[in-house]
Amino acid sequence: MLRGFPQDSFDVFAIPGLEPRMEAIKTFIRPQLEEIGSVFSPILSQELGEEFFFHVAKHARRTVNPPNDTWVAWSTSKRGYKSLPHFQVGLWQSHLFIWFAIIYESPIKGEFAQHLMEKWIEVKNHIPENYVWSVDHTLPSSIPHYEMNDDKMAAILKKLKNNKKSELLCGINLKPDHPAIGNGQELMNLIESTFLTLKPLYELAKGGVRAI
Repeated sequence: MLRGFPQDSFDVFAIPGLEPRMEAIKTFIRPQLEEIGSVFSPILSQELGEEFFFHVAKHARRTVNPPNDTWVAWSTSKRGYKSLPHFQVGLWQSHLFIWFAIIYESPIKGEFAQHLMEKWIEVKNHIPENYVWSVDHTLPSSIPHYEMNDDKMAAILKKLKNNKKSELLCGINLKPDHPAIGNGQELMNLIESTFLTLKPLYELAKGGVRAI
């Protein structure tokens, strides 16, 4: 049974040095991410009608700087997730995140931007106000959904279509003291409900433009 993420999981990112921090990530965070990954692969597969596989960040390319966040991601490929529309759950020192993501390696960013532009009003009304958007998965900052007006989203989608490094993510951020984070079952329930809320974005990314 998942025990959630107590405060010491977030404190891992204050540990100096690559090797000590990686050892703490492997000890205190990665087992929970592996469990979350295995639980939600079949759930996403059933909900979205495609087989999903999970990928836990290994940070294998790092040689000097320790990671400031870590995560598990789900995609329809056994080989990876970065080029595909995907879902993520992970931690920064400041918060836990639950995302739907289209990042810079995706070749379908332009098509997704066009579909989202066409359905933006429905999406805007569908996404809860406590959700957030991000344009860079490597930074902990985000834009609250209640601040995402039509002009701001239009500018973001224009960049998503035309800039190779552009990205777009949507989901929720939870502070370490959020009551669901330390309770495994509550956290699982929250992840599932968040993924269901984000499901229309995945469907838009896959080419669908049906009404939300």
